[in-house]
Amino acid sequence: MCEDFSMYNGDGTQLRKAQLVMLEILKQVDLVCKKHKIDYLLDGGTCLGAVRHGGFIPWDDDIDINVKRSDMKRLRKALQSELPDNLYFQDKSTDKHYCWEFAKVRDRNTIFQEEGNDREEHQGIFIDIIPVEPFFSLKSKKMIDYFYARCCRGIRHFYTYKKKDIVIAYLLWLPFRTIVAVYRLMVRIFKPKMWGHVFGWESYNCVEEKYMFPVKNMLFEGVEVLGPNNPDAFLSALFGDYMRIPPKEERVTHAMKIVFLNE
Repeated sequence: MCEDFSMYNGDGTQLRKAQLVMLEILKQVDLVCKKHKIDYLLDGGTCLGAVRHGGFIPWDDDIDINVKRSDMKRLRKALQSELPDNLYFQDKSTDKHYCWEFAKVRDRNTIFQEEGNDREEHQGIFIDIIPVEPFFSLKSKKMIDYFYARCCRGIRHFYTYKKKDIVIAYLLWLPFRTIVAVYRLMVRIFKPKMWGHVFGWESYNCVEEKYMFPVKNMLFEGVEVLGPNNPDAFLSALFGDYMRIPPKEERVTHAMKIVFLNE
């Protein structure tokens, strides 16, 4: 890795300042999780950045962590009551325009403008908290979620959906919610060992449970946080040859504009 990445997030750049805000959010979430004995782990590109770069992927502008779906209710309650005043817990229960099946913790003193979030009540710099749950197979998850995820977004009037998409979502919502409930009941009985992102969000990654849990300590930007039990196997399952630096045309960011309101 001889390439100079400072063009992306060198000291003083907007991206680096945003990354440091995200890091502070992660520290606060980490404190709450550890206080309440709720395990989380760095997910996806965040875990990749920790292993390959020692922190953020230089061009990355988000942090993703995973929490077991069974712990989300407890975590939601803890974060809502214990986050400092400059942070806000956002999910479908706190923002009527929020469309996703995962949660965010946002900073109140910034604006992170990205496609589709202009209707949301809070739009600050954030980290994602993505629930994970077990599945029988990636194939079964994809088959159900193709419809269920669209229903979840449709009933929240997802910004790209037309009226007919929303009507179809309402019609299919109850049948597919029932299918997901039955699937989860079968999972509780038979306890499969593959885990992935929660139903309702079309993320098609599944990883063996032993690669994720129990979580263990890892460093991210010099801060001790929690990561997967086997980072190498976890990242290999997600990305293949994860140490390969992608070409410049594949280095994407999410933000259309970042504003620091106190500047």
